[in-house]
Amino acid sequence: MVFGKLLAALKKTRDVLTAGLSRLFHGRQLDAAFLEDLEEVLYNSDIGPIGTEVVAELTAAYRKKEVRDIGEVPAFLRRQLLQRLQGAAAPLAKSAQRPTVVLVVGVNGAGKTTSIAKLARHLQQQGHSVLLGAGDTFRAAAVEQLTLWAGRLGIPIVKQATGADPAAVAFDAVSAAVARGVDYLILDTAGRLHTQKNLMQELEKIVRVVKKQVPEAPHETLLVLDATTGQNAIRQASEFAKSAPVTGLILAKMDGTAKGGALFGIRSVLPVPVKFLGLGEGIDDLEPFAVEGYVDAILKFDGAG
Repeated sequence: MVFGKLLAALKKTRDVLTAGLSRLFHGRQLDAAFLEDLEEVLYNSDIGPIGTEVVAELTAAYRKKEVRDIGEVPAFLRRQLLQRLQGAAAPLAKSAQRPTVVLVVGVNGAGKTTSIAKLARHLQQQGHSVLLGAGDTFRAAAVEQLTLWAGRLGIPIVKQATGADPAAVAFDAVSAAVARGVDYLILDTAGRLHTQKNLMQELEKIVRVVKKQVPEAPHETLLVLDATTGQNAIRQASEFAKSAPVTGLILAKMDGTAKGGALFGIRSVLPVPVKFLGLGEGIDDLEPFAVEGYVDAILKFDGAG
């Protein structure tokens, strides 16, 4: 069950948030001291400035007598968090003409290559044909890892030698995808550090090459972020927003962190849809993002009222 998997993956985030919340709700009244403590709990769960905003909303609602006692706070928190994630979920693009080209970007170590394999598996399970393009040519391990995954999944891969021009790989991959009529082409890109200036030039070159054969492509540019890095993931999102026309996010390693609340901060600097969450190390542990499921998985707690 998807919600069960999501609930399990977000346990560390939920434990940090709900341990504080449950403690807050025992024998307390809705007053200034409670509101201050609530803000601290939300901030420590990496919800960050959004937590401050939510507490300000709660304070205003309390003054207007829209929220009268502590038992009404959990439902209020849920409504506020859901409201801040309106429009945060969207399905993966599907072009009317094959192939749909998906460019994947992200820094080394974020889980980019594994996320590509999981996305390929997800598309396979939906009955789509998939082709991979190993465009992270500066790191031999990336090409080898993606080749290994392609073999396991029975998916064809287009690659060149380590150090080859990523745009040349992209050109070959798009040519193959068009010729074979595959549904989805997933293109890996160099996982350079987000502070390096030539990243933008490399990505622009890849996009130009792709557009020569499929003018409306890439149909998606997905940024993979490592959820375990919390505030650093927020900084990466901000930097990539300047460097590439990102259309969606994959938040990897959600199961390994207590910082799952960073999703709110990430979307405050890069307000594009979250397409998928990586919920574990298995090839099937990638789930389409659902706002209600996510909020309920981090906010499920006992002791309110």
